[in-house]
Amino acid sequence: MMKKSFLILIFLFGLNQARSQVLISLIFGDKLNSPFLEFGLEGGANFSSISNQESSGANVGFNLGFYFDIRSRKNPSWMINTGVIVKSPMGANDIPVYSLNDEGLDETFAGGKVDREIRYFNVPILIKYQFKNRIYVKAGPQLGLLATAFDRFTKEIDKDDVTYKKTIRNQLHVIDAGLAAGIGYHLNIGNGLNITLQYYYGLVPLLKGDATPIQYNRSLYLTAGIPIGKGKAAQKRAEKEAEMNKVILPEDEK
Repeated sequence: MMKKSFLILIFLFGLNQARSQVLISLIFGDKLNSPFLEFGLEGGANFSSISNQESSGANVGFNLGFYFDIRSRKNPSWMINTGVIVKSPMGANDIPVYSLNDEGLDETFAGGKVDREIRYFNVPILIKYQFKNRIYVKAGPQLGLLATAFDRFTKEIDKDDVTYKKTIRNQLHVIDAGLAAGIGYHLNIGNGLNITLQYYYGLVPLLKGDATPIQYNRSLYLTAGIPIGKGKAAQKRAEKEAEMNKVILPEDEK
């Protein structure tokens, strides 16, 4: 049953990112929670930059995904923290304007600005340890699959913003990978809200070819994670245990 549910989860996930997450959570939330497995949704803000790329500041975006905390049966303080960050824009703001190989466009956006946005499906695979005071730390590798990437050229002309979007996906490596480390707190409210501050340090060159200096992704995440179906799963387990512990009296003792 668990394997079947997980296959359906993957299928639904592929249909439509954010909507699928909500649907998956409603359908499978209680089935994906147990004393040693916590499933939930998480999201928040991320502040990204590109190393060795001239820019004026971080690219601020919103991230959304789902997570699994798989606890060790020998020591529940240790767990594997994984999942998929479906929406996770990276990039940098206000990078230098460059030629679009079009005289008209170059003239239009001269003196303007360029914001670079790169979107990935990210999968962290982290070792997590939770202390008795509910503070936790985690660290490990993170893999990314490139979804789309573009540069947005912008210039104000006659008090109106003129924009042009250039797709740059074919200039970037499809796979990104690096190290992630974070610290957080598991609130003792309801089924437990997780607040996490996490940093990603990319180790795979961003651009294809021999572009120098070599550029890498960097991103700081501030997220909140909400367990889905944890309370319902606990209630079902309690009801099942109560049913199993019932004492059936012989007819002559009723």
